[in-house]
Amino acid sequence: MSINYIQQHLNESVQVLQLLQESSTLTPTIDTAAAMMTQALRAGNKILFCGNGGSAADSQHLAAEFSGRFLRDRQPLAAMALTVDSSALTAIGNDYGYEHVFSRQVTGIGRSGDVLVAISTSGESANVVEAAKAARHKGIHVIALTGANGGALTAEADLRINVPAERTDLVQQAHITVGHILCGLVEKTISE
Repeated sequence: MSINYIQQHLNESVQVLQLLQESSTLTPTIDTAAAMMTQALRAGNKILFCGNGGSAADSQHLAAEFSGRFLRDRQPLAAMALTVDSSALTAIGNDYGYEHVFSRQVTGIGRSGDVLVAISTSGESANVVEAAKAARHKGIHVIALTGANGGALTAEADLRINVPAERTDLVQQAHITVGHILCGLVEKTISE
C-alpha cells in the first residue's frame, strides 16, 4: 500500500515539473523574473519574500540562499523574508489585523526598485495580496508565485509564475524548484 502511494506522489510531482518545463510562457517568465531580481540587486536594492505556512518556510529558505550562498561562493545578496520577525508579525497582527502583517513591513522597509516575491499557493492569501498592493504603491516590483489560476494575487503582480497544479503540496514543491532556478540564474549572472 505505501509503495503505491509513494509512486503515485512521485509521478504527480514529475508531471507538474514536466508541465512547467513544457510551458511556452512560464520558462520565459522565470527568466524575466531572474533578470528583474538581478537588476534590483545590482542597483543596490533588495529582494523581499513573504508567504504563509509552507510558503513562509519557502520565503525564509530562498532569502537565505540569496543572503548566504546557493551554488557559488560570492558576496551576500540583499534579501530578507518578512516572515521571520515574530514581534513585528504579532504586533502588527494585533494592532492592525493579520491581513497587514506583510504590507506594513513592505511600507516601512521597502524602497522603489526593490522586488517582492509574494508566495501563495492559492493566490488568495489576504496578507500576501495586501503586501503586493503596498509594494506596487511604493514602486516595488512584484513577482507572484502561485498555483493554477493565481487568484487575486495575479492582479497585483508585475510577473506571474502560476504553477499548473491545484494541490497545495504539488504547488509548493514546484515553488521551491522555481525558487532554486531563480537563485541559480541570479547568482550565475551576478558572479560573471
